[in-house]
Amino acid sequence: MMNKKDKYNVAVMGATGAVGAQFLNLLAKRDFPIDEIRLLASERSKGKKLTFRDEEHDVQILSENSFEGIDIVLASAGASRSKEFLPHAVKAGAVCIDNSSAFRMDPDIPLVVPEVNPHAIKDHKGIIANPNCSTIQMVLPLCAINRAKGMKRVVVSTFQSVSGAGQQNILEMEAQVVRLSKNETHHGIGQHNVSEGMINNFDHQIAYNLIPHIDVFLDNEYTKEEMKMVLETRKIMELPDLPVTATCVRVPVYYAHSESVNVETEKPVSREEAIELLKDFPGITVVDSPRENQYPMPIDVEGKDDVYVGRIRVDESVPSGLNLWVVADNLRKGAALNAIQIAELLIAN
Repeated sequence: MMNKKDKYNVAVMGATGAVGAQFLNLLAKRDFPIDEIRLLASERSKGKKLTFRDEEHDVQILSENSFEGIDIVLASAGASRSKEFLPHAVKAGAVCIDNSSAFRMDPDIPLVVPEVNPHAIKDHKGIIANPNCSTIQMVLPLCAINRAKGMKRVVVSTFQSVSGAGQQNILEMEAQVVRLSKNETHHGIGQHNVSEGMINNFDHQIAYNLIPHIDVFLDNEYTKEEMKMVLETRKIMELPDLPVTATCVRVPVYYAHSESVNVETEKPVSREEAIELLKDFPGITVVDSPRENQYPMPIDVEGKDDVYVGRIRVDESVPSGLNLWVVADNLRKGAALNAIQIAELLIAN
């Protein structure tokens, strides 16, 4: 694993981004044993300072020589940056936990969700991949069900917040909402479209709209995001032939992704059995009292660490199946928290 110490030198790569901010917040909140914290970012962040544990720290410009003396790298700077710089970090002796897609499907690099496949970290060679945000939150309830009932097929539709596409996309949504709120017709009804100048990062208006398109389209007409969910789920759950299909949709929500997950199981499972299996699984909170209008929603899950599951019900269209509604904060469990949990596994072993 890595040399056991009382405290560790930790580098945060992409420290000025949204996930970087969550790294700093959670490292402090979880009292991670840190000796030195090194904050790394691109040239655009030159001169910036960030606060960690009530102390200001200079942001350093990321380079090949940024990792001397570092034990653990938490990386969230994009796939191209990870491919360029993490090999230098490994050469310097660090273990890297990478939040990008750069290494996820490399057969020699573990792809880890600590509640699901913690044993996989033992095979690392200096880099451990953090899965896609929408995959992480789905595999927790899938694993809870699979261990008891087996799994034949998974169908998922995601409803992913704009924060998953970066801070600029949040600002774009807000600007569109402001423009639309001021653009009323003589009937007092807001017009439905913003001008072309208000569409920059998304291909279409996101305010008051849904966009069934996340990442680029591939030759099979699925998006890259959809295929990430398919391939990553199989790798994490160690079920290489599991049939999985996904449709990923961007929605005008600030934080937290939601998913409608349909699972066809090997053995029959009742609603009551499913609820108990999910309640007993680490990292899951069940909110399921539909007659009292209680179910997970992004606005309630924002800022929370767990994966929330509700609307649990038997799929009456197949002999053995379940429908689940799954919500999680994409910047926490979907990114920074999962990476820090991997680091905690490393130092615990």
